[in-house]
Amino acid sequence: MAEPLFQQLQKLQREFHGYPPVEKWNPDFCGDMDMVIKLDGRWIHEGTEIKRHTLVKLFASILKREGDEYFLVTPVEKLRIQVEDVPFVATQVARNPNSDFQTLLFTTNVGDVIALDEDCNWCLKEFGSPSQPVPYLEVRGGLQARISRDVYYQLIDWAEDAKGGTSTEGKLFVRSAGKEFLLGSYN
Repeated sequence: MAEPLFQQLQKLQREFHGYPPVEKWNPDFCGDMDMVIKLDGRWIHEGTEIKRHTLVKLFASILKREGDEYFLVTPVEKLRIQVEDVPFVATQVARNPNSDFQTLLFTTNVGDVIALDEDCNWCLKEFGSPSQPVPYLEVRGGLQARISRDVYYQLIDWAEDAKGGTSTEGKLFVRSAGKEFLLGSYN
C-alpha cells in the first residue's frame, strides 16, 4: 500500500491543468521589478515578504528563465526579477515503497509536484558555506528547485550505493522510475 502522502501527490498530479504558456510569450522588456526570490524560497516585493501563498503561486506560474535571468511575463509585459539561487525549493518527497518500480514525487514550496524520472534534469551543484554538493531538479522550462535539507536527509535514508548494497565508500544514489540519481560521494 502506498504512503498517504504519495497517494495525495499522485492525485494532485492527475488534477493539475497546466501553466500559462510563458515559453510562447515574448513581449518587449518593460524593466526591472523590485522583487527577489530568496535562498529559502520566500518572495520579497519592495522589501516586504509576500505572505499570500496564492499570490506567490500566481507569480510562480508566470515565471520564465532566459539564460541566467528571470522574468515575470504576460502576453504584453516582461519584468526582470532577482533570484538568489533558484526560484523553488523541494520541501517534500514521497515514495511508494511497495512498488517494484518506485517513483519519487517531490513537492516544491509553491505546490509543484515533480516525478523524478529520466526526463527530470537532476544535478548536483555547490551550495552553502562551506560549499557542499546539493541536488537540484528541474521543475519546468529551465526553472529549478533546490532539494531542502529535510528532503535531502530523507533521500539519504532511502539511498543505496551504486551496486544496491551498503558499501563503506563510493557514490550514494537514490532510485526512482528505474533509474539511479546521484546524491553524493562518501568515504
